[in-house]
Amino acid sequence: MERVDRFAEILGFFPEQRLIYFKKFFGDADQGSEAFQYVEENEILYTMCFNPSYCWIICSVLKSHFMTPEEERGAAPRTVTELFVMFLHNILTNHRREAKDQREILVKLGKMAYYGVVNRTLVFYYKFEMSTFGLQPILSSPFLSGFLKEILQRESTLEHTTYTFYHLTLQEFMAACSFYLDPSGGIEELLEKLDSCKDGRYEILTRFLTGLARYSVFKTLGGVMGEFKMKTAKQILEWVKKKAEEALRGEDKSEALRVCQWLYETQNKKLIRDAIGKELKMDFNKMTLSPLDCAVLGSVISCCGELEELNLSDTNFTSECIRRLAPGLICCRRVDLSHCGLTSTCCSALSLALSSPHSQLTELNLSNNNNMKDSGVDQLCEGLRSENCKLEKLKCLRSDVLQLPYQTVMQLVRTLSMVPL
Repeated sequence: MERVDRFAEILGFFPEQRLIYFKKFFGDADQGSEAFQYVEENEILYTMCFNPSYCWIICSVLKSHFMTPEEERGAAPRTVTELFVMFLHNILTNHRREAKDQREILVKLGKMAYYGVVNRTLVFYYKFEMSTFGLQPILSSPFLSGFLKEILQRESTLEHTTYTFYHLTLQEFMAACSFYLDPSGGIEELLEKLDSCKDGRYEILTRFLTGLARYSVFKTLGGVMGEFKMKTAKQILEWVKKKAEEALRGEDKSEALRVCQWLYETQNKKLIRDAIGKELKMDFNKMTLSPLDCAVLGSVISCCGELEELNLSDTNFTSECIRRLAPGLICCRRVDLSHCGLTSTCCSALSLALSSPHSQLTELNLSNNNNMKDSGVDQLCEGLRSENCKLEKLKCLRSDVLQLPYQTVMQLVRTLSMVPL
């Protein structure tokens, strides 16, 4: 019998299932709905929620947040780093009395986590890694149960006790924390590895390293973990700025997108403005961009206040992608959305961007978008009629389809350039 090749795509939660999960997790429909509404408004967290594991972590953090009296609440998480900072803070607060020398244990745990990242190891053996990193004596502590789960593995006739982090991303986060907690962590050597590695194994670790280099994080974790090293933060931010300047002015679009994700995690507006500048032309032509990528780009570009040009041509967008990009689109002077498969629902988000009081858009290319339909064009016209719209040049093709709507547009815009077929 010949082999039949098959594959399965794990889709995770559909949008309506996410709300159901939140309500069940909270045990209170109103609180669950309130938490989910917050997540819906946060581009990064919402796009993570399709993954049940992430959904559990988000709910764990937000349940603690929303059950706290409103006047006593801190800020809710916005980035992946902030989410895991609050997750770790909850673990440390709830298990404070269950382990002495928490900081020392966390350093050991973080070093083992980093070893796993370097060697792509997810399962740690009792007689090897747990011993090597000095964790054997405290395995019975409930403190470690907040990070690791025990698994009994059978190999041939032998049984081994092994351990793994509850979530791979938690392993990456703990690895990043270890470099801030341990002054002998070897940050220079790590940055050299990040520079030379091309296989992506350090990608999530790098995002956490950049996200942890913030004073608000130091303040949150410092109270339960002890002092974070400012010198480490400074070195990492300098490295990120240098990498961002090189990537955003280079020709590797994937690398440019990666550094935007790092910049987003820093939430450092000055760093982002300095790295990107106002005159930069960002080019993501023919890239595959997820809603999460679009949310990151929208946020990072908005930090600049103004951008010369953004090229997103030949990129298939959903309406959610355009909506997530909108904060960045209004900061660009020229935007190319040609050959993007824009639909009528995409036009609604574009219309809002055009009519924003802060819109800088003067030139927009919508060539070869044949799925917008009359309803989409009508929505675009509403944005173009707005007194806030600064558009001077609109490029489009298929004038046979768009002729009537754009006759109206011609009377509403100061300068409108129609590109012929």
